[in-house]
Amino acid sequence: MTNLLGEPPETLLPTDPAAAAEGTPQDLARAYPASCLAWALCADEALAAGDDVTAYAFARTGYHRGLDALRRSGWKGHGPIPWSHPANQGFLRALADLAEASERIGDLEEAHRCREFLRESSQEAYDTLVLGARAGDE
Repeated sequence: MTNLLGEPPETLLPTDPAAAAEGTPQDLARAYPASCLAWALCADEALAAGDDVTAYAFARTGYHRGLDALRRSGWKGHGPIPWSHPANQGFLRALADLAEASERIGDLEEAHRCREFLRESSQEAYDTLVLGARAGDE
C-alpha cells in the first residue's frame, strides 16, 4: 500500500560544536552539554570498557539531547534522520549505543525499540552502527 501523504521531510540537525572540538569525551560533554555527539562518545568509551550501566546513562543523555535538537529542527516524532548528514550522526550513534547498553543490562525490549527506531530513522545508520558492529564481533 502506498502512503498518499508521502514521507515527512528529512530532519537535518545543525552542526554539533563538539564535532570540531578537541578533548576527551568527558571534556566535550562538560564543554558542550547539549551535544548528543559528546554523550555518544562518552557512551562509546564506557561500552568499550565494559561499564554498561555508565554507558546506558551516557547514551540515554545523548538520546534525549538529540530528541530536543530534532524537535527544535522541526521533527514531528517520525521521518528520516539521514546518517549522510554529519550533524545527525551524534544522535544516531547515541541511539545505537542506547540499544547496545540496554541489551547488555538485560533490557531487551528497550534494545529492540531503539534498534527499530534507528532502522526506521536511517537504514544507513542501522547498517553501519548495528550490522557493522555485529559483523566486527564475528
